[in-house]
Amino acid sequence: MSSSSYAATILILGDSLSAGYGMEEEQGWVQLLRNELPQHTIVNGSVSGETSAGGARRIADLLASSQFDLVVIELGGNDGLRGFPPTQLKSNLTKIIEASQQSDAKVLLTEVMVPPNYGPRYSKMFNDVFYELADSYNIPLIPFFMQDIAPTPSLMQRDGIHPNVEAQPIITQWMKPWIIDVLKK
Repeated sequence: MSSSSYAATILILGDSLSAGYGMEEEQGWVQLLRNELPQHTIVNGSVSGETSAGGARRIADLLASSQFDLVVIELGGNDGLRGFPPTQLKSNLTKIIEASQQSDAKVLLTEVMVPPNYGPRYSKMFNDVFYELADSYNIPLIPFFMQDIAPTPSLMQRDGIHPNVEAQPIITQWMKPWIIDVLKK
């Protein structure tokens, strides 16, 4: 089934990276994706500052609001920045994945990485959570969309954490093929 003939309802469950922190909503990558995939209904359930625990608390209500065909999970950055245990991250993401799958939605998980100053041990344990979950639940893992953006100051806001307006089309083009590919299956 081609993505153009199939109208899907998609939930983006993320944090400030998907909520468009520091810019107008229409400038963020989720809105740019809506513009590129007008046949699909894309609901942005992202909240700046959201942790995986917050997403786990909100997922049932979000899933009850519509029948989603796909849930894209972009959470974990705030867990990492706060130094939360990777086991807690894994538990919360597991709840979100299972709730989404139980509602008959496909799931896409977005890899999140912590800054290198958190040390190699924590960084590896944190990053491994995403690979373990993708493997356990047989879901695609989107490589971290900030990996080429974060090292480029011209694509970042002054805080050095959030992508700027110029980075949003890059994120859109990074995410779009993953979303289209899952919807074709």
